[in-house]
Amino acid sequence: MNDDDARERNDSSVISRRDLLRTAGAAGAAALVPHSIAAAAPAEAIEAGAAALPGPSIATAPAPTGPLMNLTARETEILSAMVDRLIPSDELGPGALEAGALRFIDRALSEAESDSAGAYRSGLAALDRYSHYSRGAAFVELSATDQDSVLIDLQTGGATGANVGFVGSSGSFFNMVKSHTWQGTFGDPHYGGNVDFIGWDLIGYPGVRLQVSEEDQRALEADELTPVRRSAYDYATFRVDQ
Repeated sequence: MNDDDARERNDSSVISRRDLLRTAGAAGAAALVPHSIAAAAPAEAIEAGAAALPGPSIATAPAPTGPLMNLTARETEILSAMVDRLIPSDELGPGALEAGALRFIDRALSEAESDSAGAYRSGLAALDRYSHYSRGAAFVELSATDQDSVLIDLQTGGATGANVGFVGSSGSFFNMVKSHTWQGTFGDPHYGGNVDFIGWDLIGYPGVRLQVSEEDQRALEADELTPVRRSAYDYATFRVDQ
């Protein structure tokens, strides 16, 4: 492979990752914006969410190192490794752990997703058993490449054998964690994730706007629109304490 081929391959991988993040982020952000805001916002505001802005700002949010409220220290360690592979930090910016996706998941398991706590515990244990069975080591001890390979097995429903113990398909567990990771990285920070707006910066989302002026639209098209760094719930109309 010559230098030109290598550069083309690297450029292709970057574009692919950007496209992936933008698709995932649009779903995550939309899922956690109050329906009343989405209904009230003009079409320009929706289009603004898909536009690219200059490169992401770098911010950090240390991942939990001990047990979360709903998971043991060991379960937290396995989940942290899984989340880190779903959206890793790289040259394009920080990943899901830095964005606080684990905190989002833990809060969700205490509130809206409390019925999923048992599925997390059994799924994380099954993931570790499958890792031992298929790769000869605990999931957290595998290389990043082997972790990715294990997760592909989960996603495709192929993580079976030796009474691994997934309840239903391994794909169901994978999709649950992936969905929550997307939401915790790209959703409204009111819910505990997207710390310092890391997720929104990563995909170039300019923030929640109740309306978009013609001037805003021109700035957006010129990649000069200043992002709004506010949760939807910072707007008085949608505060939960009212």
